[in-house]
Amino acid sequence: MHFTTLARSALGVAAALLIGSIAFAQSASSSPQSPGAGGSSAPRFDGKWLTKMSCPAKGNTEGYTWQFPGAVDNGNFRGEHGTAGEPGYLLIEGKIAPDGNAKLSANGIVASRQYARGILAHKGAEYSYNIKAQFTDSEGTGTRDAGMGIVGRPCTFDFTKQ
Repeated sequence: MHFTTLARSALGVAAALLIGSIAFAQSASSSPQSPGAGGSSAPRFDGKWLTKMSCPAKGNTEGYTWQFPGAVDNGNFRGEHGTAGEPGYLLIEGKIAPDGNAKLSANGIVASRQYARGILAHKGAEYSYNIKAQFTDSEGTGTRDAGMGIVGRPCTFDFTKQ
């Protein structure tokens, strides 16, 4: 009887050690993912960017070029020109995919009728469009969507990492 009790205790200790060893092995093998693992584009594109936007003249509408700062944080692009809520303001935002492709959205407020196309375009009117862009580690390019081709014009975008 003494031998049976001793054997049971030994088996209990062995089982506890085995379970502890398995738990330790699992925790040691599941190391945290490094930045950029799992499809995140954050480290590759994150930082300050300079955006150059060029819109050519079309019909009676004059062309223009703007340069303004932008930034990528955790793979999300955000660039602003002008003062929020005021004529001449433009906000460009969107996610950059790990392969560098991006569909950015632009939302702005018309600064002057001489630079805006469309029957309803006037100072203070709001507008929006999408930008198809491609980024690399240090630069990128993009084009404004053509929409229906009636109101829009083929604006281009150059992005340079600072």
